Amino acid sequence: MQPTLAEELGTGVVIRNVGGATGTIGAAEVARAKPDGTMLMLTSMAPVVVQPSFRPSIPYRTDSFAPVCLVADAPAVLMTTRNSGLRSVADVVARARAAPGQVPFASGGVGGMGHIAMTGLIRATGIEMNHIPFRGSGDAIIALQSGTVLMLAAEANLVKQYELHAIGAFAEQRLPESPDMPTMREQGHDLVFALWTGLYAPANTPEPVLARLEGACERTLRAPAIGEGMARLGHPIRYLGRREFTEFTRAEAAKYHEVIEAAGMRQAD
Repeated sequence: MQPTLAEELGTGVVIRNVGGATGTIGAAEVARAKPDGTMLMLTSMAPVVVQPSFRPSIPYRTDSFAPVCLVADAPAVLMTTRNSGLRSVADVVARARAAPGQVPFASGGVGGMGHIAMTGLIRATGIEMNHIPFRGSGDAIIALQSGTVLMLAAEANLVKQYELHAIGAFAEQRLPESPDMPTMREQGHDLVFALWTGLYAPANTPEPVLARLEGACERTLRAPAIGEGMARLGHPIRYLGRREFTEFTRAEAAKYHEVIEAAGMRQAD
């Protein structure tokens, strides 16, 4: 995506990977950057719409950013090893009720999408489970394969990559690339949690600058090579322009705020 975006903008684009604290370190840096369009943030949803409610002490809010465009959208999928004996949500519920609070599940980090999705499932089914967070989905997969945990909610592409069993997708409908994978809705639970990615600028970036960035983003995502590459990575393109993406961001922030408050997940300062 970088070379194509640079060409559309007519300027160089330098990528800096700033990790740590579920993306909030990099997000904080962008939030306090000069709003002139020279520093942008391509991020998953957690730092923008989850962490402000989960960790009130972080030095920014959702409205510290100006949405530019939604880039990709893929649902979280609950997965397990093929020999776990868990084939459906009903199996997970039965296992959890037989050993309340003892069945372990992994996530790629506290307050991340996997954690939030599983919290939603736990609330919906009235069960208790043991959350074991890891530093990213890679470490969580290792724990899953070793038997340290029994399940993980993460990106759909991990199912095929590691030959896992998909219990269900937190999606509105079945995924075109995985037509045999049932949704949570089909299993009796209206739970939709997506692992989406968007481009943001600092709040108060001038409208002409945002319009230029929006146009470059749209043209970049139309490039066939970009779409093919993102599909291979399991993150199919879903484009929304500034107006729609702003509304989408606000709605997502409200949704996750409700989940976090209702579940008592807010992290103490």
